[in-house]
Amino acid sequence: MIDTTAVLGYAWPMAVAPGETVSFHLSSETLAEAQLRVVRVRCADADPAGPGIRTTGPSSAIDGPIDLSHQPIHPGSCAVVADSAQLAGLGDFTFGCYLFPTLIGGRRQTIAARWNELRECGWKLELDEEAHLLLTIADGGRRWNVRAPKPLLEREWVLAAATVDLTGGTVAVHQASLARDGGRDRTGTATAAGPAAIAWPTATPLVLAAQGTGLDKPLRATSHHLNGKIDRPRLYAAALDAGRIGALVDALNPPNTDPALIAAWDFSRDIGGDTIRDLSGHRHDGILHQLPMRAATGANWDGRSNSWTEVPWQYGAIHFHDDDIADCGWKADRKLTVPADWPSGFYALELTAATGEGVSVESYVPFFVRAPRDRATAPLAVVASTATFLAYANSCLRLDQSHFEAMNEGLVLISGDDCYLSAHRELGLSTYDTHSDGSGVCYSSGARPILNMRPRGNTFNYVNDTHLLDWLEEQGIPYDIVTDEDIDREGARALKPYRVVITGSHPEYFSRPMLDAFETYQNAGGRHMYLGGNGFYWRIAFHPTAPGRIEVRRGITGTRTWEGEAGENTLSFTGEPSGLWRSNGRPPQRLVGVGFDAQVFDRSAAYRRLGDSFDPRVAFAFEGIGPDEAIGDFGLRLGGAAGLEIDRADATLGSPPNLMLLATADRIGAGGLPTTEEFRTTHRGLTGDQNARVRADIVFFETSQGGAVFATGSIAWCCALSHDGYDNNVSRLTGNVLRRFLDPRPFD
Repeated sequence: MIDTTAVLGYAWPMAVAPGETVSFHLSSETLAEAQLRVVRVRCADADPAGPGIRTTGPSSAIDGPIDLSHQPIHPGSCAVVADSAQLAGLGDFTFGCYLFPTLIGGRRQTIAARWNELRECGWKLELDEEAHLLLTIADGGRRWNVRAPKPLLEREWVLAAATVDLTGGTVAVHQASLARDGGRDRTGTATAAGPAAIAWPTATPLVLAAQGTGLDKPLRATSHHLNGKIDRPRLYAAALDAGRIGALVDALNPPNTDPALIAAWDFSRDIGGDTIRDLSGHRHDGILHQLPMRAATGANWDGRSNSWTEVPWQYGAIHFHDDDIADCGWKADRKLTVPADWPSGFYALELTAATGEGVSVESYVPFFVRAPRDRATAPLAVVASTATFLAYANSCLRLDQSHFEAMNEGLVLISGDDCYLSAHRELGLSTYDTHSDGSGVCYSSGARPILNMRPRGNTFNYVNDTHLLDWLEEQGIPYDIVTDEDIDREGARALKPYRVVITGSHPEYFSRPMLDAFETYQNAGGRHMYLGGNGFYWRIAFHPTAPGRIEVRRGITGTRTWEGEAGENTLSFTGEPSGLWRSNGRPPQRLVGVGFDAQVFDRSAAYRRLGDSFDPRVAFAFEGIGPDEAIGDFGLRLGGAAGLEIDRADATLGSPPNLMLLATADRIGAGGLPTTEEFRTTHRGLTGDQNARVRADIVFFETSQGGAVFATGSIAWCCALSHDGYDNNVSRLTGNVLRRFLDPRPFD
C-alpha cells in the first residue's frame, strides 16, 4: 500500500525559470524524516494500463534526508486592525454594522472584537450558539454580558450594535431588521448592568469577523470566525441610543470632523485588494486575512446594477467564511535555485519513507520550470493549465455531491486522497465546492497543498496533461512549459517565441489577458494545437498583485455546481464580468473552432472520418490512417478518445468559415448530457443517443500570416496517445499535425 498523504507540501512560487529560487513548505503529522528527491515528471498517472508513473531525477543540491514537523493550517477569514492609543483608551463606545449571517446556530461566531482569549479580557460582539447577539466585556477577573432577546434569522440583513456606557454603568445590544414582514422582524434592545470603569487589554488588535486569541503566528491568531457578510462597520467613542446608531451606520460617508468617530470602514473602497479603508481620518485601516469574498452586495443593494464598478456604494459588504484559506503560512523547509541547464517541464519534490507494516510513503510537491525569461529553448510550448489546476484544487465533489454517482453512471471509487480531504477540509476547497454556509467558493490559491495537482493524484487535469508530456518525450520532441499565469502577466509576449503552442486536455479557465494573447498569437501566424475538451470556457481573473490566486464567479449559466448570489457575478480582482466566455461574446469556437457541448462520463467513443479529411489541404494529417479507420476506439479514459467532456464546431457560435470538419464522434449514447447553455427548454431527445449536437469534432483551419489551428474536442484524447506502445492512430494523427505545424512553411 502506498500512503500519499503522510507528507504534504506546496512549492512557492508555483513556477520558476532557471536561476530563480523555489521554496518548499512541508508538513507531516506522523513522520519525523523522509527521503527527498527532485524529479522531472513525464507521466503522473499510476494506472497500470498506461505508461505508469514515469519520472527522471536531474540530481539536485537538496536531494537527501529531510527532517519533518507538523505545520497546522488555520482557515477562517477576518479583518485585523492594528492596535492604537485610541482603540486601547476607549471609555464609552458604540460599535455597529449591518450583518447578514449565513450559518447560524451550533457555535459562537464573533462579529467584532478587541479581545484576548489568553487573558480573558477586552470586548467582543458575537452571535451565540442560538444566534442571539451577545456582548461580553471583561478585564480578567470580572465579566459582564448582555444578550439580545430574539435570535437572528439566517440570510436576513439586520443592523447589529453594541454599546458600553461606563458613565451610566450599563452595557447594551441593539438589533433592527431591515425586512419586517412575514415574521422576519427581530428588532429589539437589551440592556444590563456594566462596570463604571474597566482596564482594557494592551497590544490587542481589533478584529472583524473573528476574535484574537492572544497568540502569534504560526499559532492560531484568531478564532470563532463568522460566516456571513458585514457592511459598513462603525466605531464611535460615545454611548449612542438606537436611533443615532442607525443614522451613523447608514451614512455612506460619515463626517470625519466628529471627534467621537473613531473608525468608519468602507469595504467598497479598494475592492481588488486586501486592505479595508477607514474614512474617519484616524488611519484605522485594516488587513484582510485568508481572502474573504469582496464585491459582495451590501444591505443597500437595490438591484439597479449587477456590477460593483457601476454602483460601488451598494457593494460595501465583505462575505467572511470560517473555511476561507489563501495561504497556509508554513515555514520553508528547503529552497532550491533551479540550475541553468535544467530543461523546462513539470517537476516535483518526491518524498518517500518506509513505515513498515506493508505501507510505503510516496508523496509529491509539484512545481513548474519554464524556459529562461529571455529566450525559448524549443520551437514548441506546452501550456500548463495552472488556472484550471487551481480551480479544481482539492475538489470534494466526489464526496459532497449527492448526484455524483448518477452523473458518472456508476459507483464512485474513493481514494486515499479523497478520504484525507474528507477529514481535512482545512486544506481549502476548490471553486467547485461550497463553503460551510452553502455559498460558492470563488477564490483559489496555490499556497497550500493541492492533492489533485501531483503524481498519483486524481486523474482529471494535471495527471491527464502529463500523458501529452509522456508522448512528446517518447517522440523525442523538445518543448518548453508556459503557465497560464505567465500568459496572463506577459500576454502574447509569452507565446511569441514559439512556432507551435499546445493547450492540453482541459484548459477550461481563461482570463481576458490570456484569451487576448492567444488571439494575437494566432493572428500573427502562430500554430495552435488544442488537444482537449471544455476549453476556454469560464472567464476568470488572476489577482493583479498576489501571485497564484484566481477568481471565478459562476453566474446563472453554464455547467456549474453552485450559483452566485444575485448581483455578485462581477470579479472583485478586476471589475470584469465573470461567467462563461460564451456569455461574454467570445465563445471558444471563435478561437479554436470548437466549444463545449456535453459531458459523457459513462463511456468514451471513437471518431469517424468525414469528407473534409480527404481534402489535399489536410493530407499531411492523415498519412498512415485508412479512409474507414475508426480513430481512437481505445484509450485509458473509458475506452475511447472522445469522452469525459467534448466540444463541437458550430458556425452560429463563431466557428470560422474556412474550418474543415475532419472527423466526428457522434455516437455518444444516452450518457452524453448536453451542457445547460445548449438548450433553452427541457424536452425529450436531449441526450447523446438522440441529439446530433452532442458530439466531439476534430477540426482544422488556417489563420492569417501562415498560421493554423487544430483541435480534437475531447478531454480523453491525450489519454489515448500511449495505447499499444504509442503505435496507434491517435498518436499518428497528433504526430502528423505537430510535425507539419513545426515546419516553418506557411499555411495558405
